[in-house]
Amino acid sequence: MGQSTFLEGVLRRDRSVVLAGLVAVAALAWAYMVFLAMRDGGSGGGGLSTSMDGMALGRMAWTGVDFGLMYVMWAVMMVAMMVPTAAPMILTFATIYRRRRAAQGPYVPTGVFLGGYLVIWAGFALLATMTQWGLHQATLLSSMMGSVTPILGGSLLLAAGVFQWTPLKYACLSHCRTPMGFIMSEWREGTRGAVSMGVRHGVYCVGCCWFLMALMFVAGAMNLVWMAGIASYMLVEKVTPPGAWGSRVNWIAGAVLATWGIWTIAQATV
Repeated sequence: MGQSTFLEGVLRRDRSVVLAGLVAVAALAWAYMVFLAMRDGGSGGGGLSTSMDGMALGRMAWTGVDFGLMYVMWAVMMVAMMVPTAAPMILTFATIYRRRRAAQGPYVPTGVFLGGYLVIWAGFALLATMTQWGLHQATLLSSMMGSVTPILGGSLLLAAGVFQWTPLKYACLSHCRTPMGFIMSEWREGTRGAVSMGVRHGVYCVGCCWFLMALMFVAGAMNLVWMAGIASYMLVEKVTPPGAWGSRVNWIAGAVLATWGIWTIAQATV
């Protein structure tokens, strides 16, 4: 009984350490985003703050440095928004390996799993940066990197709403809502296995959240309120138990987004 109590205490302590680490990583990422948003009165984008107005109007072309700074912004944004939503899965992984180490079994640091997860979101950040570059070339972005045309913004809202009801959304989200289910079906041994699990979880996560991330182009990638709202919804969506309640959350969000998109497009065509 004493040994069992000691083990439970160790697991609780280690879980708190991992959780504190996740909070610190997310907090640093959010601090960086706040710094960018506040730089030069919110016209930021890192070192691009002095030229975004001209770039948004198509008067200036991106350089390699511009692209790199924008990629860093998107990559940090992915950490800020997605690490909190992945916390239940990461903590589950950490608990399992802590128990195995306590039983003198093999041990893999939780950071290995997190690294595999973030690799996928780093790839998504690259795609987002390329999309932003394309929209800039078409002069469709404002200085805050949001849509300058209601048709584009409304279309993104409508598409994101419809995506909430698709089988792909439900299939990917089901893996994110049930950490133990994912662990049992996707378990891989060793360091390479942990990386593989992190990557696979990242793929499922991108699969259920990529359209919501695309909504950053509606109000602007530097809009902190918009960013926090989307991140908060994704967290709620993932921690809601599967079943009737989970379906309601998806359907309500889809209905709100689709209605908002239709209204925005209608207002622009009147």
